[in-house]
Amino acid sequence: LAATVLINSKILVLLSCSIGPVLAVLQPNQAVVLDCTLAAVDQPANITWKKEGIPTVDQEQHYMLPNGSLYISQVEWDMRKANGSSEGSYTCMTKNSFGAITSRTALVKFSTLLQFHQQPESQIVAANGIVRFECGIDGLPLPVITWEKNQSAIPADMRFIVLPNGILQIVDVQESDAGVYRCVAANAVGNLYSQDATLTMMEGNKLASTDVVIVAQPKNATVVAGQIAIMECMAYADPTPFVSWIRQDGKPIATDVIVVGRTNLMITRAQRYHSGVYVCRANKPQTRQFATAAAELRVLAPPMITQFPETISRIRASTARFVCKAEGEPTPLIHWLKNGEGIQSNGRVKIQNSGSLVINQIGLQDAAYYQCIAENTLGMACATAKLSVTVREGLPSAPKSVTAFPLSSTAVLLSWERPEYNSEKIIGFSLHYQKAVGTNNVEYQFAVNNETTELQVKDLQPNTNYTFYVVAYSQLGASRTSDSVVVQTVEDVPSTAPQLSLSITALTDIHVTWLPLSPELSHGKVTKYRIDYCTLKADQVYSIEVAGNETQVTLPPVQSKKIYKVRITAGTTVGYGVPSEWTQHLTPDRTKLIMVPFAPTEMKVKAKVDSLLVTWQAPSNPVQIQGYKLHYREADVEDSDKEGLNDTNGDEHWTKGPIRLRRKVKQYEITGLVSDKLYEVKLIAFNKQDDGYAVVWKGKTEKAPALTIDPPVMLPPPTQLQAKSNHSRAIWLRWTRPPFTTAWIMNYTVRCSPWGLKNASLVTYFTSSEEEIFISNLKPYTRYEFAVQSNGISIDGPFSGIVEESTLPDKPSTPPSDIKLNPITTYSVRVQWQLPTEPNGIIVEYVILYNTNRTQPDDLWSSLSKEGHIFSTEVLGLQSGTRYFVKMGAKTIVGTGPYSVAKDVQTLPERPLGLHDLLDVHSVTGIIVGVCLGLLCILFCICASFCNNKWRESNSGPDSHLTTGHSHYRRARKASPTPNISLPHAHELETLMSTPTEDVSLPLAEITELTEVQTLMNTNLPDGDVQVKPKVFYCLFDLLNLLFM
Repeated sequence: LAATVLINSKILVLLSCSIGPVLAVLQPNQAVVLDCTLAAVDQPANITWKKEGIPTVDQEQHYMLPNGSLYISQVEWDMRKANGSSEGSYTCMTKNSFGAITSRTALVKFSTLLQFHQQPESQIVAANGIVRFECGIDGLPLPVITWEKNQSAIPADMRFIVLPNGILQIVDVQESDAGVYRCVAANAVGNLYSQDATLTMMEGNKLASTDVVIVAQPKNATVVAGQIAIMECMAYADPTPFVSWIRQDGKPIATDVIVVGRTNLMITRAQRYHSGVYVCRANKPQTRQFATAAAELRVLAPPMITQFPETISRIRASTARFVCKAEGEPTPLIHWLKNGEGIQSNGRVKIQNSGSLVINQIGLQDAAYYQCIAENTLGMACATAKLSVTVREGLPSAPKSVTAFPLSSTAVLLSWERPEYNSEKIIGFSLHYQKAVGTNNVEYQFAVNNETTELQVKDLQPNTNYTFYVVAYSQLGASRTSDSVVVQTVEDVPSTAPQLSLSITALTDIHVTWLPLSPELSHGKVTKYRIDYCTLKADQVYSIEVAGNETQVTLPPVQSKKIYKVRITAGTTVGYGVPSEWTQHLTPDRTKLIMVPFAPTEMKVKAKVDSLLVTWQAPSNPVQIQGYKLHYREADVEDSDKEGLNDTNGDEHWTKGPIRLRRKVKQYEITGLVSDKLYEVKLIAFNKQDDGYAVVWKGKTEKAPALTIDPPVMLPPPTQLQAKSNHSRAIWLRWTRPPFTTAWIMNYTVRCSPWGLKNASLVTYFTSSEEEIFISNLKPYTRYEFAVQSNGISIDGPFSGIVEESTLPDKPSTPPSDIKLNPITTYSVRVQWQLPTEPNGIIVEYVILYNTNRTQPDDLWSSLSKEGHIFSTEVLGLQSGTRYFVKMGAKTIVGTGPYSVAKDVQTLPERPLGLHDLLDVHSVTGIIVGVCLGLLCILFCICASFCNNKWRESNSGPDSHLTTGHSHYRRARKASPTPNISLPHAHELETLMSTPTEDVSLPLAEITELTEVQTLMNTNLPDGDVQVKPKVFYCLFDLLNLLFM
């Protein structure tokens, strides 16, 4: 497919703009050199390279050589999935003084060998039976699969049939075939062994002699042209059945199709003519018993340009036409480049449906290189042509002073002055104009004589910008185009009224909604709407006016169980346009239960030529609903005054419906309608108890194009739609041809959109000539809706019912978003984040990488994992005052997505330790409590010592206090023996009292008090005995009183 040369351990790929894609697969420790060889450009001024459409920057793994080639090495063999990998698509562009062209896309991939997705399974088989093992694995280059028995190569026996797609067949099984089988997959990366599968022999369990069974049926297969295609078929019966193959379309099987083993077909180099349905038929000998199985082979082919555009030279103001045709499967799409940049079809530059490029009124600015690019899912092909523009001498210069003045909403006066040079040679002028905004605009032109210098241009659209320019002609040719001038036509009243929808939001309210008018219909900026309403036979009409930016209004409270008619008119600054048709609505009965479902909300109807696309939302009240019922009918202008058709909540006058829709459905397309016809649509929600209130729309379908034919009989839609997802970005869709139709179906149109879609721009359409299609480029972990339409010659049937399917999850396409880093302490940082913008599944884990060196590979970074429902965490164990780089990735069940760009954060620096750093609250509290306890102990000891001294002094003798001569207190005398009263603490009281005389008896009251103290202390002492502990306690008590008084 590409010019490739192996030089030492490097691959040299010669890029050009020619046939076929370019694929370079790098083996370990191998490099590739992409040579930008674009022969169409003579003496290129410079060469630039792009990867994935972005200019490349010289790096270690890829850089530009002095000769302009791009060198790509596999320095990241073990990290090819990391950011910055050299894998991807590359294009080069060469420029010179004339223009620029771009090359084909070169896809560079690294060799891979993935895990087995199909493992062989153990089997038990009877003697003389058949057995089949299958292995499946993906890799690049495509792995070669061989088989082993008991870890040795399988016997070289005709009974052992190895198919290139990883299947081992054994026929006429014998006892010696029992053993352990496994497959070995090998490519440039290495070898990989499958799991073991045991073949066990058993007796009996043979099929009955009357049975014939196809035990391995052929499977639908899609291969790329040039690859091997296998159609497998294994049948069993007793005796051995005879197996044959035919094509379902009756064509003979190609002579290059060979038989492998006894019953399998193999195509060594599949081509497009091999595509078709192959039928395997197994017949039991000498009987009429047979079994059949069929499968379709589809051969895809990359684009191939079959007709190349030619290099041409044209004079100024002429027309250039480049013809380009391409083939491929799927059919390639053609687009054009001018000097390496895309061309949009607009005005004088048109890309026709056939793929040809037409340029009118050629000027010097059109001289360039033009490239035809044909693309499909398998690659691209390109072809280059050069357009040269020649200018003759003596041509008139461009007309000057071009002005345009709007005369009305549909007319403009264009005037100009004659050219400055060679104006006497002018034979006429041409005027050119087109819409100034939009794409695919048509350029119109008028020719006038050389005497005319102004022209009134009519039949324009109101409130629309137009671009005008003028060209002068002489016998020698055309002048340059004049300077363009842009003018806007004047506003006008709207040409039509918005389409109305009526619904119930309360028992006495009518809710009116409408869609804004398109610019083509509004004829200016809509500044106001007027809504008229009244009862069916009332003479007085009430009106409400709202601003032009409103699309809904609720009418004032109306009477229940009354028929009202409503219409709307749109207005610009010029005035109001034509009103809409009256739309009737029956208000509900107040006596009914309130729990009846309200009408669906936000009902919008998009009118087409032959269909109405109805969209809506669920009712506003919380009543549970089961689904919706859709009715529609043709409506006459006179219906507004007929009572027979006034019951919008009744079903007897609605000719079409009810169409029952599920609760999740929020849109439906009514097809098979007549263009420019007035229709009424009614939609209600229902539950088990009753039907809800209705929302009603009334409006016309669009007018058909000027050249129309009678609408043919509609084709029925396909049936039995089945959607199956086997990939995160692709879904297989299959269906059955509509029954009971004799019309020839040319192809099918498949409509695909995300489930619950509200944005019509996201709906995509595909065409298939078969009854299945492989839809790719979908979003992972997304639910899609599919519908299929039958297409004949000038006949398009309605779309079928909707089938839903979800794609499988994938790795996240984007890293976690809104990542915030904040230092908390000298050794920790807080990380906060949000979900990735494209999670592609349920996030099961977040991975946080952090390092002080951002240049190190990811496997050398420290990592931290958090569960998928956590959105913040603390990274601990860091160094103080250090700058860290942090990046994050998200992980689904499939794997980890890309990591975010590294962000930096610096931990807090350490500071000198103060007392407040060393002591926390608990430490300070403990110290205070300890000090207090120590002080109390010291006080207790002092008191104890003081009291003991006192005790010793009191025991020295009854008159010892007199010996010193300095005592101011004396001890109490021992009481007389007559009263039986003990005074254990009499010495304390005596000590605290001054006694001027030596011998004074205690009063009776004091003796009583001392007795009570003795009783409370539970102490009875004999006469003359004294206890130490109570004395110590009272001494401590007295001392504390003295300290704190």
